[in-house]
Amino acid sequence: MKIFYKVLLYLQKYGFYVCQRIADRFGMRAKVVRTSFIYLTFVTLGFGFAFYLFLAFWIRIKDLIYSKRTSVFDI
Repeated sequence: MKIFYKVLLYLQKYGFYVCQRIADRFGMRAKVVRTSFIYLTFVTLGFGFAFYLFLAFWIRIKDLIYSKRTSVFDI
């Protein structure tokens, strides 16, 4: 259990410092930067899923319109 706390302390000291540095750079609070990253993660996850559905729909429509023909006389 002691090794778990060492890893947790390391991540808190060096891993989360990224948000603190960004906040210092822009003159904001680190809490605002962290919550912004959390919200951005949820938004992009939803956007990625919506983009995936759009591409699946587009490919399906393309396949219906442009069907593969084996010869010239299939028209």
